[in-house]
Parts: sequence; C-alpha cells; structure tokens
Amino acid sequence: MECRHAVQKLSGDLFHQSAITDWEFARFQQLIYDLAGITLSEHKKNLVAVRLAGRLRHFSLTSFADYYQLLMNEPPVGELQIVVDHLTTNETHFFREPRHFGFIKRQILDNRTSTVPLRCWSAVCSTGEEPYSLAMLLASHFGETADWTVLGSDINSNVLGQARSGLYLNSRQAEIPIRYLQQYCLKGVRSQQGTLLINNQLRQHVCFKQINLNMSLPSIGLFDLILLRNVLIYFSAETKRDVVLRILEKLKPGGYLIVGHSETITGISDQLRLIKPSIYQKV
Repeated sequence: MECRHAVQKLSGDLFHQSAITDWEFARFQQLIYDLAGITLSEHKKNLVAVRLAGRLRHFSLTSFADYYQLLMNEPPVGELQIVVDHLTTNETHFFREPRHFGFIKRQILDNRTSTVPLRCWSAVCSTGEEPYSLAMLLASHFGETADWTVLGSDINSNVLGQARSGLYLNSRQAEIPIRYLQQYCLKGVRSQQGTLLINNQLRQHVCFKQINLNMSLPSIGLFDLILLRNVLIYFSAETKRDVVLRILEKLKPGGYLIVGHSETITGISDQLRLIKPSIYQKV
C-alpha cells in the first residue's frame, strides 16, 4: 500500500510539473512570437508543456510560471535559445517537394548563361537535407570542382550541428536519387554503420549559419536562388510580410524565391512576379 501511494504521489508530481495553464501558455505564445516570429495555435498547448517540461526539472521548478519568470528576469546564458530550439519545428527530408527541384534544373540551371558563380540560400534548412539536396543538384550540373555555393540557415542551433556534420541515418537514403546516393554519399562502416555521410567535396560547397529571419539579416551577400519553404505558415500575416521583405533584400534582380506548395506571398511586394504557384522571380 505504501509503495502504491508513493507511485501515485510521484505520478501526481510529474503530472503537476508537465501541466500548463492557459495563462502560462499565453506567456510562452508571446515569448516565441517575440523571439522567432512564430505563432503557436491553441492546439500546441500540450506540445509546449511536453517540450519544456525538462527545463522545469533542470532548474527544479514546479510550474511553467516560475520558468517564465526566470526567463524574464535573469535568464541563464543561452536559455532563451534553448526555448527557441525546443519550440521550433524541424520536419524535413531530402528532395522534399521534388517539383521545385525539377524547376530549378530546367528553368534555372539549364538556361543559365552567366559565368558569375551561382549562390543559393536555404533560409530554413533544419538538419540540412534541403541544402544538401540542392548541392547534389548543382554538383551534377556544374561539377563538384566548379565555383558555386549553398548557404543553409536556421534559428535552431541544435539542428545546425547535425547539418554541419552531414551525417544521417540510412533510412533517409530512399529519399535520394540512386545516382546522387552513389556519387555524393558514403556508407557508414564499423562505429558509423547504419548511417550515410555527405562526401567532403560536396560539403565544401555548403556552409551553415544561425540566422533569425524575424530580425535584421546579417551581411551574407546576394543570392540567385532562395528557398523559403514551409515556414511562412507558422507566421502571422504581419511577420510573414516582414520576413519576405527582408529576404528580398538578399535576392538578386532576376533571382528566384521559392516557398512551400501550401504557401503564397502574392501581393506582399511588387518586386515579385509569380512564375507558377509557390515560385516567384524578382523583377
């Protein structure tokens, strides 16, 4: 009986620590909006509780209100970034939305006559599958020794670590065309068995940088192609407009901006011409 009572008490304590009130959730909704421009809908309440529960345990706190006050008063170094890392979504895979890659090959690469090195930016790269997919496409067209570059950026510091490593589980290889898999990926052996590694020559063309699209952008130069896919759906209309206008400052005249198939930025700027759904060109 005493053991069962102890288990019930422990379960109650864990439940109490993982529960989040409407007031607390509203505070974290506002916080992630202020930090990253992300709008959390009401059905994300449990997600916030689950993802931040570990931070309560880390600081021996019993409520999300206490954790919020810690963040508002004197947050430990890096703690706000930890909140961002925990509350951002990082769903991605190699060659996601393949019609976009078909457009890039047919309309951008095959028709390119400029001798200026091509510069591309994957503006929300998550764990790196998108910039490496783009790099494989560029390498197959220009060659691995040609002068072209891909920048991958994300607000989440954790995912950038994996992106820089270029190391992925073998389960992801089904997403990569076989010719690219054979040419640009290495099969893990011994301690790395069950993984694939993007080869070093391809990785030398790809760099990663932490960038918050909800703030003034750093000096990263101008790009011929920017992928801003499947992130605008998390922004309010005002934030989406501000982000797109910032991005446009980094796009060369005649360059292409590609968003997700379920997203639209028509009407945000008269600098953009709709080429086809989700694909725009800067005039």
